Amino acid sequence: MTVLTEAIYAIALTLWIGGLWAIGYIVAPTLFYSVPDRALAGALAGKLFTLIAYVGIGCAIYLVLFRLVRFGGACAKHGIFWIVLAMLALTLAGEFGVQPILASLKDQALPKGVMESVFRDRFAAWHGVASVLYLIQTVLGVLLVWLHARNPR
Repeated sequence: MTVLTEAIYAIALTLWIGGLWAIGYIVAPTLFYSVPDRALAGALAGKLFTLIAYVGIGCAIYLVLFRLVRFGGACAKHGIFWIVLAMLALTLAGEFGVQPILASLKDQALPKGVMESVFRDRFAAWHGVASVLYLIQTVLGVLLVWLHARNPR
């Protein structure tokens, strides 16, 4: 592999995992702490979570393709390959499975906010599912960085 493709690999890994951690554990909590309107804070956080989901999808595709080209079928024996696929699956489940449900519940609650509606409990449950998926992604991301640092090949 070329130095450029390996550099892009490192950048994609850093961008994805760093973005997950920065948005999920720094930016979103800061929004909810700083913005008095919780609905606005939630809307802004939601946009950021969508953005990092798309960043993650792009980075995951590059990371998988890089490993397939570099190692061929042997990449299936590497933990890094499976962690990236698991994180990609969690990202897709969250963005295209759970997020549409949350959006639908918000729409059904109109003109009230979802947390002031009869959909509050369902929204809270699905928000919990999204949070758990995100937590698992971030933990896997740390594992991915650690494995890469131990053996960057």
